[in-house]
Amino acid sequence: MKKLFASLAFAAMIFVPAFAQEQEQEKVMTLTVERAVELAKENSKTLKSAEIDLEMKKRASQYSWNVFLPKVQASFSAARTTEVDLTLNNNMIQMANGLNQIASALPGGRPYVPQELITEKEKYHWALVGEVSASLNLSLAYIGKIRAAKVDYECGKITWEQSQKQTLMNIKKLFYGLLLQQESLGVKKATLENARQRATQAEANYRNGLIPELRLLNAQVTYENQKPEVESAQQALNQAMDNFVFMIGLPVGTKIQLEGSIEPTYVNVTSDELLEKYSVNSLDYQNLKGAIDSLRLNLSAMNLSSYTPALVLSYNYQPMKTFVSDDSKWNDQGKFAASLVWNLTDMLPFGANRQKAADIKDNLKKLELKMETLVENQKVQVKKAVDTLNQAREQIDSMGRNIALAQRAYDSSARSYRNGTTELLDLRDSESQLNQAKLGQLNQKFNYISALMDLEYTLNADLSSYKE
Repeated sequence: MKKLFASLAFAAMIFVPAFAQEQEQEKVMTLTVERAVELAKENSKTLKSAEIDLEMKKRASQYSWNVFLPKVQASFSAARTTEVDLTLNNNMIQMANGLNQIASALPGGRPYVPQELITEKEKYHWALVGEVSASLNLSLAYIGKIRAAKVDYECGKITWEQSQKQTLMNIKKLFYGLLLQQESLGVKKATLENARQRATQAEANYRNGLIPELRLLNAQVTYENQKPEVESAQQALNQAMDNFVFMIGLPVGTKIQLEGSIEPTYVNVTSDELLEKYSVNSLDYQNLKGAIDSLRLNLSAMNLSSYTPALVLSYNYQPMKTFVSDDSKWNDQGKFAASLVWNLTDMLPFGANRQKAADIKDNLKKLELKMETLVENQKVQVKKAVDTLNQAREQIDSMGRNIALAQRAYDSSARSYRNGTTELLDLRDSESQLNQAKLGQLNQKFNYISALMDLEYTLNADLSSYKE
């Protein structure tokens, strides 16, 4: 008995932690559309990349004034010349030689001037040179470049906002798309369950001799044929869930459960009113307008650099010391200069500078044409979205009435089938029509939600104030 208890205890030590770990892994995260959007904001690689781009433009704008910083350099060198001017030293050497000759003629014949004083020294070839220089270029073109950097940063903020809104809109669409897929699977499962119940009932009726074998076989075949369809739909939903988990930045394999319903918020809008009020709100419009302004500022800066001189201020401090004489000191050979520099080559119409200016002008024309296309396309998109909203709303109401009729027809067919007065095929037709009506209404609700999100994104506007 003790051995039995010991074995049970050992088994519990092994399997209980494993079971607990399995339960931990099977935890399911419940997600609402708001929570999914928050996770996408925190984890989206697309948004993080857009934030890096925005930070780069912000830094360029914040420090665009650095073109007015002087260029400062410092250097120190030791130089050896091949030949040196030893005029003074040569005179000393000649004097020393003369004194030595006189001394040699005196009794004793000893020169009293050391030999190292009358020979050329290595140090005479060397010089130490230090230099600190500063130069500053002042050009009217810099003003245009600074303003262009500011505009680029504003465009970067618009691009970042655009990327964020588009990403979050796609997450919302995927969320509601998964709900639609989930509801569709639920309808298929309900249909499969009904088929199973009919097959079970047919089997009981056949045993009791109430129906022929053919009717039993038809019911069983119908049930078995619907199984692969439901399994395939379940697999597709699981794969879509995994893809959604990846897109919102959760660890791969995280199990999620969606909480929500496909119920649109209806708005009463007209395309003319929306275009009149929100046409310039479009992020695409603002971004393109910023790009045009930036090109114009760059063109202005290029023209100023071509046709106006630059003021160049320079100063250098250059201390220098030589060793030709023993009493040599540091000397300053620096200077200050103010110059007007005009690059005349940049004025030539066939030069590189003016060719770049011509390219900018052509790009401006292209952007202006793109702006005209954008405005017209915006009208088309807004009108299309409003038409989709109106059509989807009518379809939702119509299919709601159709669902009620289809439900009554199905209930009547089911009662007749149970009483043996209706064939299975008629019952299946009634059920198919009911399911088609339910899924059709769900699709139209999804279309309404999707079209409303597209409309709000196109106009960069919250249309909740138009709620019915």
